[in-house]
Amino acid sequence: MSRPRSEEVPPRRRDAAATREAILRSALVAFTSHGYDGVGVRDIAGAAGVTAMLVNRYFGSKEQLFAEVVEVAFAQRTLIADDVESLSRFAAHSLVAAEPRSVDGFLLMLRSVANPRATAILRTAIEAHFHRPLQALLPGADAHERAALFLSVLSGVRLMQQVLDSPALATVDPDLLEQRLRALFDLLVTS
Repeated sequence: MSRPRSEEVPPRRRDAAATREAILRSALVAFTSHGYDGVGVRDIAGAAGVTAMLVNRYFGSKEQLFAEVVEVAFAQRTLIADDVESLSRFAAHSLVAAEPRSVDGFLLMLRSVANPRATAILRTAIEAHFHRPLQALLPGADAHERAALFLSVLSGVRLMQQVLDSPALATVDPDLLEQRLRALFDLLVTS
């Protein structure tokens, strides 16, 4: 028996942008929490309230979805200033003031690098979002290498803070830690 017209449920309104955004948010949380190899398209789709087929329709593949998630995660350079004068101070202050977050580009990278395809995507994104802009800021010779060292120090400190929960970094006076980090970054900026 069919319902009378007044009781029919109206068709659900499709919103491609909202669906795409829901999938990206779900994937960002999933990849950050479990890494590239630790989550499947079905898991991401379920958390977004869509089917795996729809995820593939929007993004083509898990690899392409991961690449877009990396772009979203790396879009904001929260540890690198846009000018050389404040670069060391900004990086040191940001590292000391950083609060652990559940969705974080560093954790996304750390938990996904075991997969060679994910590593290639991450390497390309780090080069575009961090290394080249940082290299362009640095004056003098060997800017390419100094930019890589600058990023290595940032990553190492984040690893010690967020993953290993280093007691030494947690108990040192924040002002002293910031001062020492700034001096270290200054060496890389001005050399």
